[in-house]
Amino acid sequence: MPIDEFIINTYLMVEQYYKKVVTEPLRTAGYAPKLSDPEIICMEVVGEFLNMDQDKQIWQYFKQHWQAWFPAIGSYSNFAKHCANLWQVKQRIQDKVSLLEGKDNIHLIDGFPIPVCHYGRAYRHKNYQEIATFSYCAAKQEKYYGFEGHLLVNLSGMIKGFTIAPANIDERAVAPDITSNIHGLLGADKGYVSPSLAQYYQSQGIDLQTPLRRNMTDDRPKPVLKRLMRVRRTVETVIGQLAERFNIQKVRAKDLWHLSHRLIRKILSHNLCFVLNKQLGNPPLQFELLISS
Repeated sequence: MPIDEFIINTYLMVEQYYKKVVTEPLRTAGYAPKLSDPEIICMEVVGEFLNMDQDKQIWQYFKQHWQAWFPAIGSYSNFAKHCANLWQVKQRIQDKVSLLEGKDNIHLIDGFPIPVCHYGRAYRHKNYQEIATFSYCAAKQEKYYGFEGHLLVNLSGMIKGFTIAPANIDERAVAPDITSNIHGLLGADKGYVSPSLAQYYQSQGIDLQTPLRRNMTDDRPKPVLKRLMRVRRTVETVIGQLAERFNIQKVRAKDLWHLSHRLIRKILSHNLCFVLNKQLGNPPLQFELLISS
C-alpha cells in the first residue's frame, strides 16, 4: 500500500471512531483549532507507525512532506499542545477499537521492562524519583531502573489492555487491573503462578493457565502445555513490535502525565494498523506488509 493511501485509510478510521466516542463538543469557548481533532490523531498514528515517536519528528515530517494535505498544520508548539490535550479522546478510541474489533475468549498477558535511564545513572536521575524503582529483567538478565509495562492481548494479537507500574510491583498484583472485562482462557508465564490469583480469576469466570515451576506437579497432558507455549508467542510478538517499531521502551517524557499520553497513542497506533491490515487481508501482526516501498 502506498503511503498516501495509508494516510487516507488511517484518517477515515480515526474519523469513524472519533464520531463514536465524541458525541458532544469538546470545546465550549475560545477559537476552534485550525487542524481538526481527527487530523491530529491521524498524524500521530501514522507518525508512530513510521517509527517517529516524538512530537517534533511527526510535526516536521508532515510539515515537509504533507503540508498540501494538512495546510493548517501551524507551529510546532500548538501541534504538541493539541496532541497532548487529546489524550482522553485517544484512550476512548482505543477502548472502542478493542471492544468492537477484539472480541475473543482467549487472552494472553505478560510484562516487559520500561527503563527510565541507564542503570548506572539511576541514582542521579531526577525524573520519576518517587515512582520509578529498581527491578530485574529475567529475559535480558540485567537489573534496570524504571517501570514495567503490563500487556493484555487476544489470540489474534490485538491489544485489549495496558498499564504501567513501578518496576518492583509484582505482576500478579497488577494483572486484575487490565483483565476486568474479559472471560474465557487467560494464558500467562510462570510469573503469574499463584493459587490466590487463580482462585480470584475462577470467581470471575476466567481460566488462568500457566506453566508450573519445576518443583510443582503438573497433571495436564503435555500436548496441552505445548499448545499453551505456542499460543504465548503471540504476546511476545506484540511486545517485540511495540519495542522495535513503536519504541515503547524508550522514555522520552519528563513526567508521568506526558509519558501516559505517549504510551496511549502507541497502543492506539498499533491497534488501528492491526485493524487496517486485517481489512486488507494481510496477516494482522505482519506490519511490514502494510506499506509498500
